[in-house]
Amino acid sequence: MVENEVQVEEQEVDEVVEQEVEVLDSEEDAPSEVEQLTAERDELQDKYLRLAAEFENYKKRMSRDRLNALKYAEERLLKELLPAIDNMERAIEQGEKDDPGSDLLAGVKLTLKGLLGALDKFEVKTVSCLGETFDPNLHEALAMDFSNDFAENQVMVEFEKGYHYKDKLIRAAKVVVSKGEDA
Repeated sequence: MVENEVQVEEQEVDEVVEQEVEVLDSEEDAPSEVEQLTAERDELQDKYLRLAAEFENYKKRMSRDRLNALKYAEERLLKELLPAIDNMERAIEQGEKDDPGSDLLAGVKLTLKGLLGALDKFEVKTVSCLGETFDPNLHEALAMDFSNDFAENQVMVEFEKGYHYKDKLIRAAKVVVSKGEDA
């Protein structure tokens, strides 16, 4: 009987040892909990760093947009004034033909001078174009015509002045471009 008991105990010990070996083998095959947590931490840290970099870029972009908005804040208003200035210039041109000594003409000239002075304070400059080589970045060609007075591709008539506001073109000059001499 003692031998039976010893055999049963040996069998039980063998079974427990086999179970322990199986558990140890399965633990070696599967990543440990520490390794899993380390990988998860690394992934979350990478996400955090990417999000922080994205937020920094967002702040820089917003700052740049805000500065541009402040820099060009008056642009819409100034654009709206340009047709009025054009009309005043046309009125002066017509007034000089009809009645050059008129007090009304003198008043319109003074008003235009004041408006142009105000535009100058806001860094609005006219685009020079008469006699210049046509530049599609500065000029809008309304027509082309032959001319003996102007070389080919030169601006020969200016219908409407162009304007720069600070470093930006706010209106292209409307012009007629020479095709050169009539053949």
